[in-house]
Amino acid sequence: MLTLLLSLQEPGSSRVKSHHCRGPDGWHGGAWARGPPGWLSHSMAASSAGAFAWVSFPSMPTRRVYCSAAHHDGQLFVLGGCGGSGRALGAAEVLDLQAQRWTTLPPLPTPRAGAATLAVGKQILAVGGVDASQSPLASVEIYHVDEGRWEKAAALAQPSMGIAAVQRDGAVYVLGGMGADTSPQALVRVYEPAKDHWQPLPSMPTPCYGASAFLQGNKIFVLGGRQGKLPVTAFEAFDLETKSWTRYPSVPSRRAFASCAMADSIFFSLGGLQQPGPHNFYSRPHFVNTVEMFDPTQGAWSKPSRAIRMREKRADFVAGCLGRYVVAMGGLGNQSCPLDSVEGFSLTRKRWELLPPMPTGRCSCSSCPAPDLLFVIGGVAQGPSGAVEALCLRDAP
Repeated sequence: MLTLLLSLQEPGSSRVKSHHCRGPDGWHGGAWARGPPGWLSHSMAASSAGAFAWVSFPSMPTRRVYCSAAHHDGQLFVLGGCGGSGRALGAAEVLDLQAQRWTTLPPLPTPRAGAATLAVGKQILAVGGVDASQSPLASVEIYHVDEGRWEKAAALAQPSMGIAAVQRDGAVYVLGGMGADTSPQALVRVYEPAKDHWQPLPSMPTPCYGASAFLQGNKIFVLGGRQGKLPVTAFEAFDLETKSWTRYPSVPSRRAFASCAMADSIFFSLGGLQQPGPHNFYSRPHFVNTVEMFDPTQGAWSKPSRAIRMREKRADFVAGCLGRYVVAMGGLGNQSCPLDSVEGFSLTRKRWELLPPMPTGRCSCSSCPAPDLLFVIGGVAQGPSGAVEALCLRDAP
């Protein structure tokens, strides 16, 4: 997987004063007012970019890519992934955000990379992914935070990697994936930890793996993903009350390694790698800065506009929401190394603005949201990275 990703590359200050970073309970004031050494020493872009700052945490004990992460009660859990050999790891580690200290946990019973990972109450679930031989997994394992132990849970009906997952009211919903025969799956399943049972639900209209899933109200929206090497443009929603699917207009352009986000009930499909086709003159895949937005109230995707394109062409990057911004961080572009640039789309001003750059430029990163924080974890710099950094909102002086 690592070699495949790297093959996509194409050759080609002011000091902050006494601002504080907001975050989970226990961050504001005290040690967090000072922050880790040098955490406010990165240059700030002008105007609204000054509302953001990077926090550099101690590096993970294990360098890795395709790891899975979950935030729970001021702790960041990082599970599995691939090391320099490309084989799946069993490493499990937790970072205490306030103490700035990593603790090594008992390893995953089944080494895995690319698992769907969620925090449900005081349990961390690792679902599917690939094993050390790069075969999809059906196994599900639960880490009990209070007890410090792993437990094997009911397995999926079929092995699956590239699963999309969300949770609602303590139930975990997993959608799609890719099976051992490399075929995309349309499976939808719900897991209730108290019952340790997977219940099948109506299948997705479009089978895919690696999709993005967003919970909004009583609906799970599924966007993008892949079928083999082909990007999927389907945009569909599952109604948790009626147990039925609705198809929405497809994403206008077909792009691999794009990133998706949702903010203010608007869905964003960003950047990626555009494939050659009859409607463009490129003879090879190329990085794009495309931005396409869907407003459910209007039932349509925005018309392509140069005015809302990202500043940088990028693919395989982290996207998320922080404050009133949709943020794009790092990834691969036309440079010979991973990007460190960061930009944010202001939902108020309807434009992209430069934000402070990543301390460590990377692609293929894992991501994890937390209150007023957006983590960027591991990934690829010159090789598998141990960097853990978070973009945060700063308080006014």
